[in-house]
Amino acid sequence: MKCSVLILLLSTILTVQAAPEVEITAEPYHHLVFANDQVRVFDVDVLPHSETLRHWHRHDYVFVTLGAANIVNAVEGKEPAPLKLSVGETRFVPAPVAHIVRNVGAQPFRMVTVEFLEDDKLRHSPSPWDEARGLDILNGGTKQILFVRDGVRVSEFELQPGGMVPHPDIGPQLLVAISDLEILNRGEGQRSQPGHFKSGDSKWFPGGYWRAVTNVGHNPAKYVILEFP
Repeated sequence: MKCSVLILLLSTILTVQAAPEVEITAEPYHHLVFANDQVRVFDVDVLPHSETLRHWHRHDYVFVTLGAANIVNAVEGKEPAPLKLSVGETRFVPAPVAHIVRNVGAQPFRMVTVEFLEDDKLRHSPSPWDEARGLDILNGGTKQILFVRDGVRVSEFELQPGGMVPHPDIGPQLLVAISDLEILNRGEGQRSQPGHFKSGDSKWFPGGYWRAVTNVGHNPAKYVILEFP
């Protein structure tokens, strides 16, 4: 009896150690929703008490959580690390890294992952940004610069109903909606365009598109902007 239990235990350990590594595009919980020459954007939704396959991130990336989560991050070659994440938590992760994400909570773990496809080039380019961190009080909201990594500035915006924020015309921007959004894009010399986003939606805006954004909804609007050089 003891021998059979030992054999089963050893078999389980060997199976875990031999778990296959896949590319992120082959990981079932990662869904590619947008790609161009600068980014790949994935929606990630891990069911409660489930885990991803061990998968590779070949490029530096930023992730934005869409709800409170209790996970374990098992990076290859390191001890598994428990993490408690809050709604809208945004972090940068350098590549390359292979890991398994285990959702040990009772709710789905939802996030948006944005890979920087030109990370090697961006690492060696001068940053165009004067500020790497800071909090600005806006007309009916706030803008918090979270960090600048690989020359990409990442900021969190929160707008009350009727609040407005300018978006300077510097370069391309990627919006990631944390909450549902009802916004109006006002461009200089352009017709105002409404924007309707569900939590987790993302949208790429080429340089020169945005001038100002107004929250025309009835609830606070919360989103993250990644500004590219």
